Amino acid sequence: TRARSLHRSDMFDGPVVIDCRGHLLGRLASKVAKEAMCGQRVVLVRCEEVDISGSFIRNKLLYMSMLRKKMNSNPALGPYHFRSPSRVVWRTIRGMMQHKTARNQAALERIKVFEGCPPPYDKKKKMVVPEALRVTRLKPGRRYTNLGRMCSEVGWKHWEAVKTLEKKRIVKGEAYWAKKKEQIQTRAKAIAAAVKDPKVQKVQKILDGVEKAPVTI
Repeated sequence: TRARSLHRSDMFDGPVVIDCRGHLLGRLASKVAKEAMCGQRVVLVRCEEVDISGSFIRNKLLYMSMLRKKMNSNPALGPYHFRSPSRVVWRTIRGMMQHKTARNQAALERIKVFEGCPPPYDKKKKMVVPEALRVTRLKPGRRYTNLGRMCSEVGWKHWEAVKTLEKKRIVKGEAYWAKKKEQIQTRAKAIAAAVKDPKVQKVQKILDGVEKAPVTI
């Protein structure tokens, strides 16, 4: 069998939703940049739960030193430093590509980033990137930094609001899953009961005969 590559036939069926919780920032950004450049649309949710390797105070000092970098004659002309986690993730992804070319400008437009998990993505299947997970890539006991906490200490003001909304979303999700589990069990019981029904068995024999019948052209 042929190995499945990035250019598989089902690649562009729809956007891939990635739950960023527990991922390392740089590794996740490189994977997302590659997928976007190949034409895949990617949505990143819960960007405030991304991790960065290294201690909190070290990463905070590094970020604060970057915030001081500006154009002396006219700071309004840049460089622009983002405070929200989603924009920090977006800028990291942008740094993984030659973003001034037409191809990579188009790739950046295929990427969406969000704090929390807003609708309609709260009801969509979410993926992870195994190669970028902290538990598989960072040695146990090593220090790491939560991006949401760091951003909240350098100017981002919505961390508490996002945490409140996430708690509400998780409660709603648990209620939805409990209801869906009940529906799955009810359907399984109905199928099991239908298989034992003599009327269904009679019709099933006819259908099996039709499926096995040769087709003539």
